[in-house]
Amino acid sequence: MRLHNFITIVTGVGRGIGRAVAEALAREGAVVILAERSLELGRQTEAHILGLGGKAHFVETDVADPLSIRKLMDWTENHYGQLHVLVNNAGISRFAPLEETTVETWDETMNVNLRGPFLCSQAAAPLMRQAGSGSIINISSTRALMTEPGNEAYAASKGGLLSLTRALANSLGPIIRVNAILPGWIHLTDEPLRPEDHAQHPAGRVGQPDDVANACLFLASHDSSFITGQQLVIDGGMTIKMIYVE
Repeated sequence: MRLHNFITIVTGVGRGIGRAVAEALAREGAVVILAERSLELGRQTEAHILGLGGKAHFVETDVADPLSIRKLMDWTENHYGQLHVLVNNAGISRFAPLEETTVETWDETMNVNLRGPFLCSQAAAPLMRQAGSGSIINISSTRALMTEPGNEAYAASKGGLLSLTRALANSLGPIIRVNAILPGWIHLTDEPLRPEDHAQHPAGRVGQPDDVANACLFLASHDSSFITGQQLVIDGGMTIKMIYVE
C-alpha cells in the first residue's frame, strides 16, 4: 500500500473522476476525507468506500464558499492534525454561446474551478507542512489546451488552473509538490460509445475514471517525489492527433 495512513482530501467525490480517485486512494491505504457539496452523493461515496474496507469520512463542503473550505480544513486538523494529499477535483461546466455567457455564469465557474482550488491549497499548506511533505493535485482539462465554441468560461478556468499549479509549486516547494492532471474524453455515463469515438484516440479507446485515478496515485505517492509544477495529459493521445474533415 503506497499511501498507508496518508491523510488525504478529495473534492467533488459524488461521481465520476472524484469518486474513482477517492476509491483508489483508499485502496492504497489512505484515509480519505470526502469533500462534496451534495449530502446524498457524499454519503453514498462514503458508504461505498467503507463497504470496500477503506477509511473514509464525508465532510459536506462547497468549494465556492471560503467559509466552507475553512470548516473542511479545521475538521481535518482537529481529527488528524496533518494532511499529505489534496486533490482539487470539484468543478462545473457551463457551456453556452459567447453572447449568452453571463457575468453570473463566468463568476460561478471561476469560483468553483479556480478560486476553490486556490483557497483549498492555501488552507491545506500549513497542514502539509506539519506532515513534513505534501502533494497537491489539480484536476484541469484538455480544454485548457484545445477548445470548442462556447467554452470560454470553462476553458479559462482550467487554463488558469495550470498557471496556478506552476505558481503554487514555486511558492510551496520544496516541502509541498503541486501538479496538474488534464483529463481528455473520460466516459462518465451509461450511454454506449461508438467505434468512431474510440478511433479518435491513438490509444484505441475512450478514457475511464480509473485512468485518471491511477495517475493521481502516482502523483500522490513518493514515487513522484522529483516531479512538481508539471501537467500530465491523460487523453489516450487525442490532443496529438490531427483530424481532417473530408
